[in-house]
Amino acid sequence: MLEILRNAWKIQELRKKILYTLLMLFIYRIGSFVPVPGISHAHLSSAIAGNSLLYMLDMFNGGALSNYTLFAAGITPYITASIVFQLLTMAIPRLEALQKEGEEGRKKIAQYTRYAGIVMALIQAVGILLTLGPTAVTSTAWYNYATIGIVLAAGTAICMWIGERITENGIGNGISLLIFINIVAKMSSTIFLGIKGIIDDPSLVWVVPVTLVGALIIIVAIVFVDMGQRRIPVQYAKRVVGRKLYGGQSTHIPLKVNNAGVMPIIFAMTIVSFPGMLISMFFSTSRFGQAYAQAMANGSLLYGIITALFIIFFTYFYSTVSFNPIEISKNIQQNGGFIPGIRPGKTTSDYLARISSRITLFAALFFAVLATIPMIITAQTGANPMGATSVIILVGVALETSKQLESHLLMRHYKGFLK
Repeated sequence: MLEILRNAWKIQELRKKILYTLLMLFIYRIGSFVPVPGISHAHLSSAIAGNSLLYMLDMFNGGALSNYTLFAAGITPYITASIVFQLLTMAIPRLEALQKEGEEGRKKIAQYTRYAGIVMALIQAVGILLTLGPTAVTSTAWYNYATIGIVLAAGTAICMWIGERITENGIGNGISLLIFINIVAKMSSTIFLGIKGIIDDPSLVWVVPVTLVGALIIIVAIVFVDMGQRRIPVQYAKRVVGRKLYGGQSTHIPLKVNNAGVMPIIFAMTIVSFPGMLISMFFSTSRFGQAYAQAMANGSLLYGIITALFIIFFTYFYSTVSFNPIEISKNIQQNGGFIPGIRPGKTTSDYLARISSRITLFAALFFAVLATIPMIITAQTGANPMGATSVIILVGVALETSKQLESHLLMRHYKGFLK
């Protein structure tokens, strides 16, 4: 691994991408410590720690929410807007037409998504303050709320810009890396508090080996599934062009078990928290709001079931977007290939769609169980309910980033990380 990193560092283009990514992440973390005016920080941290929904958002924002800094709203409003527009693209003909227009159409949809993300950040910033009550701010005047909302909406716009710059000029998915660095930052403080708790109460020392073994099992399982492939054999017929003989070779189509990466889990956690956020803004004191908060608390059975269903949905959704069996079948047929025992054309596309659906179902159920069961168990035992999900996201993003780095190395005939 050190040899690979040394070889990667010798490549000027790759070295610039790595340094650019690190620089953008450093700038992002600096923004997480820039204070927002008009906030009463003494009351804010304790109030967020006692709210499971806000604690989860604080985990995704790297502690910026509990300190209510410039990036307190973070990237989650943009993720929510992305989910909404991806679903609307399937329902609204105008957006679907834009999607099919190519690069220009996708740029317009991305622009609409940015605008929607900023509006959601503004609503979220003010809504959280209203939920926490008048003691969370130094002044209840409307202009104080407006100032805080505008500052946090600007912070979300900066987060979107940093994420897009990393995706375009750096290494890896920028949005995923921002969430990755936030979880790492938040988990470090969580680990420190855990160690302090064990020092204060030595009877809790058994939690350490259990946590380490659980994290190791999750990491191994995620890597095993993420590396898994279903190889579909393809045979190409021999053909004569002039005096040369072409074809007659055997190859395979590598269908990945996990085609969607870690994004279904991130999307599921975001979309599940969004209704609770709206209810806490406007109906927190009502009987319905209190019942909803109790039923959908992190670690509850209902919360786990709904989260699992959304993970399954988004896994299938991303698999459908990234894998087109009709297009692959057409390419195989045009190049004189066929799958042994399967007729070319529609039969081949149906066969590929059936195989893809089966392995996607396994991946969806795997991540749904892996994300929700440990969450429920740790919540019932009083541990951090985001711990297991955080490990899944960390490992998934690390694998995605290492694969992109590997692809750059393979282009220059270096052996990659993943063998």
